[in-house]
Amino acid sequence: MRPSCFVMLAALVTTIPLAAQAAPDPHGVTVAFGNTVKAQYSDGKFQRLWFRADGTWEAVGRRGTWSAGKWLLKDQGVCLKQSRPFPAPFRYCTTFPASSGLGAVWTSRDWQGEPIKVTVVKGIERP
Repeated sequence: MRPSCFVMLAALVTTIPLAAQAAPDPHGVTVAFGNTVKAQYSDGKFQRLWFRADGTWEAVGRRGTWSAGKWLLKDQGVCLKQSRPFPAPFRYCTTFPASSGLGAVWTSRDWQGEPIKVTVVKGIERP
């Protein structure tokens, strides 16, 4: 086999497993499935969120209040609509870095505009 054929064959073999993997997640939210998204506020307290692949989420706020609802992907990122403990009259949208993974840390803002530091930690971390 000529060296150029070997290089082409090696390139083909290494790209086949990539094609067999799941489609890329442009919004980065799939890393959250089965894990915990923690948002740290300026007072040092955390909000914890759990996203499910079925489009639902559950959370406990930094003051210990539980909430739940549905999420969906929009142009502005991941949008959450609360249904419990009461239906919220608005959606909150934020971004996940598309290249995020476990341990990724980024800054965002909560629904009131307060800055938060967000990270994805392995597993379901309950308060």
